[in-house]
Amino acid sequence: MSAPDGSTNEPAARWRLWPLYAAGFTTAFGAHGIAANLGNFTSHRAESLLVLGGLLALYDGAEVLLKPVFGTLADRIGARPVLLGGLIGFAAASAAFVLAHNTGLLWLARLGQGAAASAFSPAASTLVARLNPAAKHGRAFGSYGFYKSLGYTAGPLLGGALVYAGGLPLLFGVMTALAALVACWAALAVPAVLPLPRARQTVLDLARRLSQGSFLRPTTALACATAALSVGVGFLPVSGAAAGLGPVATGAAVSVLAACAAVVQPRTGRALDNGRLTSRTGLAAGLLITAAGLACAMLPGLTGVLAAAALIGTGTGVITPIGFAALASTTPTEHLGQTMGAAELGRELGDAGGPLLVGAIATAATLTSGYAALAVLLAATSAVLARPGQVAAVKTDRSSVDN
Repeated sequence: MSAPDGSTNEPAARWRLWPLYAAGFTTAFGAHGIAANLGNFTSHRAESLLVLGGLLALYDGAEVLLKPVFGTLADRIGARPVLLGGLIGFAAASAAFVLAHNTGLLWLARLGQGAAASAFSPAASTLVARLNPAAKHGRAFGSYGFYKSLGYTAGPLLGGALVYAGGLPLLFGVMTALAALVACWAALAVPAVLPLPRARQTVLDLARRLSQGSFLRPTTALACATAALSVGVGFLPVSGAAAGLGPVATGAAVSVLAACAAVVQPRTGRALDNGRLTSRTGLAAGLLITAAGLACAMLPGLTGVLAAAALIGTGTGVITPIGFAALASTTPTEHLGQTMGAAELGRELGDAGGPLLVGAIATAATLTSGYAALAVLLAATSAVLARPGQVAAVKTDRSSVDN
């Protein structure tokens, strides 16, 4: 049954949500599974680091440009067609690389995958919100984030095993099968959610809505969390290697980070829905925990690396479901896709900005200074978000939801 604004009063059957969680896994697995193994492809080429950087930037660059576009399209024609189209496009881009037997087409394949992920990622987030009542958005986004974190965790490990067994074509072949399977599953299980009537919106109206605190504050927290996550994944192995740790130990640290993020998200979502946590305190606390993790990264040796990984993963796991639930609860239902696409853009900017900030400071000074700078930035953001009234309250009384 739907409310007058198009929101759902009763959650959809859980089996209808599983394909959405699988779509989240697919985009995360596709991003990290291939990215973690591109170094083997570029290592024997001239200017290998430049080639590697370009290949990594293609996927994220496509997402930065296209996620807001596909989010708006989801509002116009419905999120389900955009979800299915994106998954089919991801499968097609992956299959084209496999069938061509030409590694020179890797650039086009990554661009196609990034463009397709730009479609089905915000569409999946929109459907998670539309198929659940506001009082259960926390646990819904917590579950979605859990499976996305599993994709980030499994991507480098499983991707490496597949590349070892059959090279990049085998990895892209698995991506093809995974995306196609999820598309078929979604077509059978995910219900059609009709687009809602939308009042005429000018560019000025859009800019005004996206400049409100109810959008900027959760999105800023999500961008900070993604920045810290990217720094943890990218630079903690560097700190471990400098301390004399081997690749197994540093790889385990990154796995700890992703595992903590995965485990914490569903628990955080339930606490938000049950009224044990508010958006304001949750986002502020998550940023402080993440900042503490970056501070631990300044400590030498395995202890510092593991403590940093655990705290960064926990902090980002707290922020992610709360941030998306806050956005969903304060956005008109007919504009959910547009908002989710714009919020994903903020996360992508954090994904790129965090490593750039830490890397630039590390080049000018030390890596420890880079960690410290990002930790101070996150702590300052936490102080701003902790002020009363800084994060809009959700529309539904979450404390009335049963455990």
